[in-house]
Amino acid sequence: MTLKGKGYFIWQIPNCDAGNPVSIAANAVQAKLSHVLIKIADGPSWRYNYDETPNGVDLVPPLVAELRKVGIQAWGWHYVLGYDPIGEARMAVSRLRALGLDGYVIDAEVEYKKSGRAQAATRFMEVLRTGLPDLPVALSTYRYPKTHAALPFNEFLEYCDYAMPQVYFEGAHNPEEQLDRCVEQYMSLANARPVIPTAPTYGRGSWRPTKGEIQRFLTRTKELGLSAANAWSWDNARRSGYMELWDAFAEFSWDPPPPPPDISEQLINHMNMHDVSQLAGLYATRAAHVTGERTVVGVGSIQDWYQTLFSQLMPRGQFRLTGRSGSGNSRHITWTAEADTGVVRNGNDILGLKDGKIHYHYTYFSLEPGW
Repeated sequence: MTLKGKGYFIWQIPNCDAGNPVSIAANAVQAKLSHVLIKIADGPSWRYNYDETPNGVDLVPPLVAELRKVGIQAWGWHYVLGYDPIGEARMAVSRLRALGLDGYVIDAEVEYKKSGRAQAATRFMEVLRTGLPDLPVALSTYRYPKTHAALPFNEFLEYCDYAMPQVYFEGAHNPEEQLDRCVEQYMSLANARPVIPTAPTYGRGSWRPTKGEIQRFLTRTKELGLSAANAWSWDNARRSGYMELWDAFAEFSWDPPPPPPDISEQLINHMNMHDVSQLAGLYATRAAHVTGERTVVGVGSIQDWYQTLFSQLMPRGQFRLTGRSGSGNSRHITWTAEADTGVVRNGNDILGLKDGKIHYHYTYFSLEPGW
């Protein structure tokens, strides 16, 4: 399954919404996130985001549980060192199995630029994949492989499903240019994988991205056809003074808004609400309404007809769309209704449309008394 949408990295749970799993999950929903990436281990130790009080409390499982309740994927990320790749991998397998996470992110940085680390990366990945053959795995590291050629990108990515480069455009304000360069270099690798970039929602020194730059970053990500984007990090972005960066990421709509209901569905919905003003808004100013008894022209006369329908002909009427055909500027609908005065089984209307408004409406129905 392809990872889609927006995700946020969590570094230290206690620094995120006071460590409250319910609040974190609620804010993840508010930000329309599809996934959250939680640090679950550091080097050879799994005791990260672990409360070292005398009784010892693992802070990750309660957060994972709350995210699951609201339908958000929980991924784990792990900063790896490479001094004992087999031991680190075995620990990662054990930790991931215990937590039952949706995916795993390897954060490999400067330690993996040392001599001999290509072999360490291969050993780490072989053990990891033996223990977790089906879990989605991603590599999170530098944004420009050509600048960091000593890091074994291909050895890691051979066993990964995604690349999650850290496109932290520190000291600059050109997110599109850096994202384009990053994606081009990652896709040129021998073991190229789908790219899911990570944006910076933090500041360093006098530099920080603007709200507009975060939104431009996300816009460019979608323009490049990438399936998802992440941000670093929750700990920073929800601090006082940085909320505008959180808001920039949260407010960005990854999926296009759903199309509005078809005008025939809008018509029936407004009829069920007995809302004559909303119904009038569906018609052009000089629309014509035709029944077997009369033809009227003008939205005011049509509004009057609906008022009579709801107050006299079919008080407390409830309407149900039973059929719809046509497209473009024409609709044919069938409907039924129940009211205090009787039932309609044969509602049959034709709508003529222009510029999204009803210009012609033919209505036919017969009311059977009692029901």
